[in-house]
Amino acid sequence: MIKTVIFDIDNTLYDYDKNHLLGMKALTDYCRSEFNLGEKEALACYDRAMEIASRRIGTDTAAIHSRMLRFQCMTELLEKPLFPHVENMYHAYWDTMIGHAKPCPGLLEFLEILKNRQIRIGIGTDMTASIQYKKLRKLGLTLFIDFIVTSQEAGVEKPHPHFFDVCLEKAGCLPEECAFIGDNRKKDVQGALDHGMRGIWYSQEKVPEKNPDFPVIVSYTDTKEFLKLLKETAPR
Repeated sequence: MIKTVIFDIDNTLYDYDKNHLLGMKALTDYCRSEFNLGEKEALACYDRAMEIASRRIGTDTAAIHSRMLRFQCMTELLEKPLFPHVENMYHAYWDTMIGHAKPCPGLLEFLEILKNRQIRIGIGTDMTASIQYKKLRKLGLTLFIDFIVTSQEAGVEKPHPHFFDVCLEKAGCLPEECAFIGDNRKKDVQGALDHGMRGIWYSQEKVPEKNPDFPVIVSYTDTKEFLKLLKETAPR
């Protein structure tokens, strides 16, 4: 019996890819206005900043997701003042990105069903805590969430076993009583399965071309199929 369901956030509770593009458009618009930089040049600078940040920070840490650090690196590459540009770029991206975010179809109704069944709801996400809290508030999910685990808190990114150890500690149940739902088949689904949990792939409203080796939910609107998966899927 499933007692806890843990959700990833990005591309699981809302369309990250779509909103990221909107945030990047706001960023490149700022670069054009303030630095006289074309879109291609701005994006190339962003990519270079990410490469440098990855080398400096490493990849198995929440800090690698920090837009503040990426934009700081961009201003260094462009030889522009840190103030006020880094903070302005940060807000241009995140205010636009989060401002347009909407919950996936059927999500709110499904979370209500879980709550009515007294199933605890958790969050397990690779990111810094402050930004993920802002996303959950914007999506209108705060009243549903019982606990949150970020890679900033765990100190490692999914699918590291310690991340899932922290999830289970907060869930307060056995691994086989906990389902983990996410869009990333390696980090979310296989990571959970390897930890004895029930991993379920959210395919973002797209029917898979072929049947994967793990359970799939296409849409939160299909509540009967989703609840069937929670009841019948055994860990592998």
